[in-house]
Amino acid sequence: MLYFGLRDLTLSPVRTSLETLANFGVQEWLRSPPRICGDPSGRQPPPRRGPVPFYMVCFDASGQVIGTGPGPTARPETPDTFLGSSLVAEALRNGRAEDVVDSGDELSPIYRLAVAVPDRATGNVAGVVQVGQSVAPQWDTLLVLRNLLLLIAVVALVGSFALGLILAERALEPARLAFARQQAFIGDASHQLRTPLTLLRADAEVLLRHRERYAPDDAELLEDIVAEAADMDQLATNLLTLARLDGGQAHLEYEALDLADLASDVSRRVGALAGEKQLTMVVDVDSRPRLLGDRQAIEQAALILVENAIKYTPSGGTVRLRTDASDGRAELVVQDTGVGIPREHLDRLGERFYRVDPARSRATGGTGLGLAIAFGIASAHGGDLRIESVPGEGTTATLSIPAGGRVAGDNPSASRQTRYSQN
Repeated sequence: MLYFGLRDLTLSPVRTSLETLANFGVQEWLRSPPRICGDPSGRQPPPRRGPVPFYMVCFDASGQVIGTGPGPTARPETPDTFLGSSLVAEALRNGRAEDVVDSGDELSPIYRLAVAVPDRATGNVAGVVQVGQSVAPQWDTLLVLRNLLLLIAVVALVGSFALGLILAERALEPARLAFARQQAFIGDASHQLRTPLTLLRADAEVLLRHRERYAPDDAELLEDIVAEAADMDQLATNLLTLARLDGGQAHLEYEALDLADLASDVSRRVGALAGEKQLTMVVDVDSRPRLLGDRQAIEQAALILVENAIKYTPSGGTVRLRTDASDGRAELVVQDTGVGIPREHLDRLGERFYRVDPARSRATGGTGLGLAIAFGIASAHGGDLRIESVPGEGTTATLSIPAGGRVAGDNPSASRQTRYSQN
């Protein structure tokens, strides 16, 4: 706004003087005989120089040059750029036109003004008087102002961006501190809970060794104590694992792993659980990808995925484990023929304590932390966990990890991907 306002203010005196000169040229044209742009014989008076150079050219109604007006301070050389017909055509249509052109010399640019000359006899347009004046000094000043404004704008943007980063950093510091304290509290509380829960479970198991001394109802109560203590101990362990993963404090021991061997071990460990539900376990390890990672952590993530597949696959179904390698990544794929996952739940998979079917999860002993841990383990290794599902047909979970281990700059938040399919 400042630049365009100042440009209009700077060029306004030039516009005013050119309007006066153009009106003078029109009046001179209307004299009989004309005193501008030469006489009927085609002779033109010699132009003269002056302190403020300007141009004056006359055109007929067809846009052809018919002469150069001398004027007291007209320039002898009229550049081709000034003689361009675009401004004349606009003046013939509208009666008046103006613009700024570059004439290619030291006096550029030139402010042009064209005014149509009426024919008093016919009422049509007899021709056009076009005048112009160099605005090089004004234009140079405007260019300096424009560059200065651009420089100020860049400095202001960079400064505001830097200041915004500083203020954002300060504003987020309390949130980071609160999050760190929350994670520390969860980790400490989980760690402290495990000892009394272990003792409680151990004491109840000792009492159950002599269950014949107790009434049947009392023995059942002790069994409930053992079961609930085991569940609470598992919950505390999961919370502690999540707290360490979130805080980046998980201790990972990297070693060379054969993902096919790991898949076979996982299948063997869950074989009894699959047998209880009369499920078919299929292990496809034709591809033997190798990677650098923590075997215990990756095995834990694989067990979570396989146990979920077994839990939500009806009797007679199939759970398939497959290994693959592509684009420098090792992949473990767990595919089942279970009930599938509705579309509205896919985006929330991996949230703490979130369960697709709370009633069924309670019946199968789920706490809603398993997938959160699996996502966290995949993220800690610089990989991702993708879940695809077709309701009524089954679910496919793909644990993908870089073969060379975690890559610097990996974004943990990018490790959660889900996809929904329909028949």
